[in-house]
Amino acid sequence: MCAQRIHIPGRTWNRRQVLALGGSMLAAWPTLGGVASAAFRRNVGLGDYPFSLGVASGDPSPDGFVVWTRLAPKPLEHDGGMPTENVEVRWTVCHDEAMTKVAAQGTAIATPDMGHAVHVEVPGLDPNRWYFYQFAAAGEVSPKGRARTAPNPNDMLSQLKFAFASCQHYESGYYTAYDHMVQEGFDVVAHLGDYIYEREGKEGKLRVHAGPYIDSLGDYRVRHAQYKTDPHLQAAHAMCPWLVTWDDHEFDNNCAGDVPEHPEAKRNQGDKFMQRRARAYKAYYENMPLRSAQLPTGPDMQLYRSVKFGRLVDFDVLDTRQYRTDQPCGDGNKPPCDEVFNPEATILGAKQEDWLTHQFENSDSVWNVLAQQVMMGRVDRDSSEKVSYSMDQWPGYEVNRLRMLNFFKQHPDKNPVVLTGDIHCNWANDLQVNCEDVDSPAVAVEFVGTSITSGGDGSEQRDDTPLVLAQNPFVKFNNYERGYVACEISPKTWTTHYRTVPFVTKPGAPLNTRASFVVEAGKPGLNQA
Repeated sequence: MCAQRIHIPGRTWNRRQVLALGGSMLAAWPTLGGVASAAFRRNVGLGDYPFSLGVASGDPSPDGFVVWTRLAPKPLEHDGGMPTENVEVRWTVCHDEAMTKVAAQGTAIATPDMGHAVHVEVPGLDPNRWYFYQFAAAGEVSPKGRARTAPNPNDMLSQLKFAFASCQHYESGYYTAYDHMVQEGFDVVAHLGDYIYEREGKEGKLRVHAGPYIDSLGDYRVRHAQYKTDPHLQAAHAMCPWLVTWDDHEFDNNCAGDVPEHPEAKRNQGDKFMQRRARAYKAYYENMPLRSAQLPTGPDMQLYRSVKFGRLVDFDVLDTRQYRTDQPCGDGNKPPCDEVFNPEATILGAKQEDWLTHQFENSDSVWNVLAQQVMMGRVDRDSSEKVSYSMDQWPGYEVNRLRMLNFFKQHPDKNPVVLTGDIHCNWANDLQVNCEDVDSPAVAVEFVGTSITSGGDGSEQRDDTPLVLAQNPFVKFNNYERGYVACEISPKTWTTHYRTVPFVTKPGAPLNTRASFVVEAGKPGLNQA
């Protein structure tokens, strides 16, 4: 079902091939005479390539997927260097790399109101197969991307190979991990948040953020564009469909619902915080391969959703920021106060939690994945006799956390797997209802992935790693390098590999595999491979 690497029979792709896919295909396209408006041609010079941000696909279904691009000949300008006019963009999806066997095609309108972004929900494709796609506008063609449809809901895949990643602070280093991800090849990538960072640029960094601390819609568009100009990130997007969700830095660090990181800021600013959230959410939608169901309305955007790959695996993509109550005990890492045990506190919000439990109860897939942001395992990092942990993570909402773990316990046939980002380090956790009892059985497993770059060069361990492992026997692995996590799923087993790079502050880091784990279907718990 899945060939090696990037799974096109008889062919593997590398980064250079992905990046070079656009130029040679211009001759294969129909005449583009009516594609670009006169205003576009007047305002965009011959040397201004409109597809500077690449292409992307996402959220596959059995009959299609979303394909995305955004016209930005001058990506670091608020308007992307585009005129204040609509521009017609042609899109084509083909069976073959040469773009000669057309499966679907049409036109979309890139509007100034949407930052000249294009989201096409391609219909009518065959299930469980690879396609190539490409855009054209203003006499130019985009790079090509490739996307795979999901299998039919009742079909069982023999294997799915996916990666997950998070936390790619642009100023902290180079996206070498994405280069390795493309070399390895995957069917799908899940990005768990902190795709951009909101802080202003700092001189002396390896790569400096363009613009101030982001606040306006133009600021957000520029920041997203700057990140997407990275060639390794573009190649990873072109490789396969992505499932995206945000964490906090896409908007405001450690935000909780309508409460900013510093609650006094909301008191001082009134409605300005939620107005800024509306701008952040709009820019996020504009720059991601999302369906129209995720189109925001003001400061609200339903990002939680489910993507199904036959009866092998369901990905329940979650949002642990927009609906949560404020972090207890003043946030931070500390011993728990009474607020931690508040039964009304929630990290998902009632509606999302009800949706999630309904998805689990009605799933017929072997594996059920929570693709989300913050750690569910309750890791004690205090060297004293006191228990101390993060108030921003699931343990800060202990009643909600235990309710979820007990739900997993009641549904062992669903094989729950929690995927987590956020904290710039790798963890592999057995999730127990009672983590203080060493003999308490695991009810699920959690794989926490490190950052792509955030935090700069990492290390295999920190000084407190032996203590943390000793105090938390449910933790089976901990590592502080940068990288991504690779997973191979079959109906009988789930295998996870922690891929790391030793440095990000210069290009060319090699790829290492620091640990691998296997989970057997029907037997929750981690086994070192």
